[in-house]
Order: sequence, then structure tokens, then C-alpha cells
Amino acid sequence: MAESTIEWTELTWNPVTGCKKISPGCKFCYAEVMSRRLKAMGVEKYKDGFKIRVHPESLNIPFTWKKPKVVFVNSMSDLFHDEIPLDFIKAVFSVMNATPQHTYQVLTKRSDRLLTIADELNWTANIWMGVSVENEKYVQRVTELSKTPAKTKFLSVEPLLGYIKNLPLDKINWVIVGGESGHGARPVKYEWIESVRRQCEIKKVPFFFKQWGKPKFNANANDPTIDKLHPRHAKGGCELDGKIYRELPVAV
Repeated sequence: MAESTIEWTELTWNPVTGCKKISPGCKFCYAEVMSRRLKAMGVEKYKDGFKIRVHPESLNIPFTWKKPKVVFVNSMSDLFHDEIPLDFIKAVFSVMNATPQHTYQVLTKRSDRLLTIADELNWTANIWMGVSVENEKYVQRVTELSKTPAKTKFLSVEPLLGYIKNLPLDKINWVIVGGESGHGARPVKYEWIESVRRQCEIKKVPFFFKQWGKPKFNANANDPTIDKLHPRHAKGGCELDGKIYRELPVAV
């Protein structure tokens, strides 16, 4: 368990670590970089670097939190990776089921496996299930998420790498959008973000704009070459047309 600097959560909990890249959004995976760093520091949990490992000893951690928390589950992995046994996924869900005072945010790029095993899991209302969608090619992840019994369904459109014209939002409760940050970050365009925001507005889906990402240019905010980017801090700022969007899903 660790306090998180991610704007839409409070803590991270990693009963699984490690992953493998499957789509363009994985190219500059922060979890991979962090895993290598932690391994170099001698942290036992990351002795195998970014190889997929389950950590049964971490399952009891949520029971130790004295106050209700908002928790990002597996920030250093993907709970629905094919190499993670179904029994262990069920064990993670059992912990979440048994601690309804906490809100758990689970995020995957493997929506196909999610949908395949969804009916074998207990979807209590405190489990928010999300998928990552970085461009138009991966919209199918949203369709598959929509078919699951999760009470609260959300999208992480981050890093946004292209124009997404049609997001199927009918059964979606929340959308997070963000540009890429860090070394080698790929720039995001204003019109890509605004398209998603507008779709959310039409469907009345809460919209959370996390960040522009690392500015590509050290330029004036009025310079059209930076696509209306507002370089106000290390992550490129979080204003969209002068407004900060931090909307949250309505509690189920």
C-alpha cells in the first residue's frame, strides 16, 4: 500500500506486480520503469523486476486501513493478465467484497479476459471497473466492459494518442482523459481531448481531465503549435479552455 499522487485516487494496492505490453499505450509504461528502479533499490517485492508475480501476503492490507479509502488496484500490473490464476483474481475480489467501506478502482487493457470471467466474480458496489482506451482502434474494450456486471464502469483514456470519434458511453459512469508525461512523452492534441469531453457532455457522463502531459515545446500558451497546451507544471497543466474538470461518478 502506498499513498498515490494520481489525481483520481488516494492509495495504490498491488497484490500483483509485473505485466507485458499489448498496445501502443504501453510503450512508456511507468510501472515497468518503477519496477526496475525498485528492484535496483533491493525492494523484495520487485526482486523479479517486471515479471508477473502474485503476492498473497498483500491480500490482508486493506483490512488494516482504519478509515475508508479510494484505492487503485494493481497500479503496477493488470489484474486480468492471462498469467494471473483465476483463483487469485477471486481472492483479490473476496478482499474487496469483505471491505465495503473502501472504494476500489480496477483498470485493465485485457477486456477480453475480463468479460470471459466476469460472471465468476462478485461485483459488489464498491468495485469500480475500468478499461484503458488510447485511440480509436481499442474502442472494443469499452464494449466488452459494458457487458460486465460491474456496478460502476469507467474509462481511462490515457495516454490519449489519437482521435476517438465514437465512444460507446451508454453504460459508462465516468471518463478520465490525459496526455502522456515522462521521458519521450507523445503529444496530445486539443481536438482529441475536446472530442471526448463533448461526447461525455452529450451523454451526461462525468468527465475528469487529468493532465495535458509533458509539454513538447517550451513556448507561450497562445502558440498554436502546441495545440492550446497550458504548460503550468511538470505534467503540462490540467486546464481545458481555462476550466478544470474533476467530475466524479455518482455513487451507485
